[in-house]
Amino acid sequence: MSSAARLSRLLALVPWLVVNDGITITEAAAHFGVSPSQLERDLWLLIVCGLPGHGPDQLVDIQFWEEGRIHVLDAQTMSAPLRLSGDEAVALLVALRLLAQIPGDHDRAALLQATHRLQEAVGDLGGEPTVVVDTAGDLAVIDVLNEAILSGRDVRIVYGSATRDEVTERAIEPLRITSADGRTYVEAMCRRAGAVRTFRLDRILSAALADPLSDDGPAAHPAESEVREEPDDAATGAGTPSSPTVSARITVDADARWVLDVLTLGGIVEAPDGSISGSVLVHDPEWLVRTMLSLGGVAEVIEPEALRISVANAAQRALTAYAGV
Repeated sequence: MSSAARLSRLLALVPWLVVNDGITITEAAAHFGVSPSQLERDLWLLIVCGLPGHGPDQLVDIQFWEEGRIHVLDAQTMSAPLRLSGDEAVALLVALRLLAQIPGDHDRAALLQATHRLQEAVGDLGGEPTVVVDTAGDLAVIDVLNEAILSGRDVRIVYGSATRDEVTERAIEPLRITSADGRTYVEAMCRRAGAVRTFRLDRILSAALADPLSDDGPAAHPAESEVREEPDDAATGAGTPSSPTVSARITVDADARWVLDVLTLGGIVEAPDGSISGSVLVHDPEWLVRTMLSLGGVAEVIEPEALRISVANAAQRALTAYAGV
């Protein structure tokens, strides 16, 4: 038995005994999943614990050697169970809601019960009456993916790619649903790419279970080293596996931080004037050119030079076209 497990039991034992005054050692041991002899050792340890000073009036006082029943005479400061802070309760509630959405052999009835009770506790702690976890994905899509994972079925999805600015249909075999950096993804065997791809759930526009035998035919799962992970937009290169991926450095004006909602920048650095710069993975240069033009001059490509020139040339063509109107 680990010391951490015993400490956790000792902290819970005193308030529980206060509520269940007069319980027998055997009954208490059964509740905590230990032997009666172990529970007795816990009680002997508790009665020599207390507040600094450790005088007779500062120790936990528990009587348990008469008639085999336990009575807490002085619990000191441990008469009530430890309470979660508001932040701790909300964090735990968010984790429970996310866990309930991920396939697996969870006890979903226990999850729902714990979530409901914790939701009430969040209200008691003065927090918001309702905590909503935005999965950034259609719940109907999540249900279809969960069913496919459990049954080993393929799924037909309609996927909107952010970096290629296109909508495609594809057949995938979902393997698992994961969450990272506030986003939810499905890792799946993409039949079109013939390899494992990671798709962002909020970009799956629709999903439906395919026939037991996929029209694309079976595909063997690749070795782990062949799995391609693209966390920002998982399926962007699926149709063109030979397309190179480059990292572009972007600067954004100080008063245009809303651009961060359009471009997912990594390695962000803030300049003294308030402007920011960061890098973005580019699978399709034309996508970056269109995106930069749509930002209306509040952002600029710094490098690589080829992409910087492409954006400048496209802007010049647009200005020339407008001048001729």
